[in-house]
Amino acid sequence: MILAAFAVPAVMLLAAGGDGYPVAKETARAVPEVSEPCCMEVVASAPGTIDWAVAAGAADGVSPGYTIAASSSRAYSRQDLRVLPAGVAPESGLQIKTILVARAVSAAFPEIHNIGGVRPDALRWHPNGLAIDVMIPNPGSAQGIALGNEIVAFALKNADHFDLQDAIWRDVYYTPNGSRASGLGHYDHVHLTTKGGGYPTGSEMYLR
Repeated sequence: MILAAFAVPAVMLLAAGGDGYPVAKETARAVPEVSEPCCMEVVASAPGTIDWAVAAGAADGVSPGYTIAASSSRAYSRQDLRVLPAGVAPESGLQIKTILVARAVSAAFPEIHNIGGVRPDALRWHPNGLAIDVMIPNPGSAQGIALGNEIVAFALKNADHFDLQDAIWRDVYYTPNGSRASGLGHYDHVHLTTKGGGYPTGSEMYLR
């Protein structure tokens, strides 16, 4: 069973080519706004803003899921809350929190049809099941850039639930504590890294 709200450290590590990670020191540019979350319960909020929260499974001892603020264009009632099904990412070799973020991205962004997972690499993130690559359709178009921005914002706003370490998109390195220009590219996909949580045993429950 997935538990939410792990602490996220303030300093990241490693500086290398390809998918390397520089230390995030500067206060970064503002995170892009999320416009359309998926499948969450609406709760009371200030006019003009809807707070989304998941409290599914509380009676069964299941920890609450993620929360984000956004518009109501994908609002669903409580009966739509459910365990996250497998998404488009191949899950073999992925760790628990990486599976969670991959499934959540698939559920929230059905326009995503390709998510890469475990692959050979000089750095440990992909080989150890700690990272996914969310491939963006038409990544150089205005729509593609906006979609990538939404996915980054979605991941960062739910960083505790996903135990997110970082995201890389369009030469910017994001962490829950800020972001900076990275020199790492990633113009055709959003790279998301978690802290893993260990490898699944088959008894896990992945919640929205």
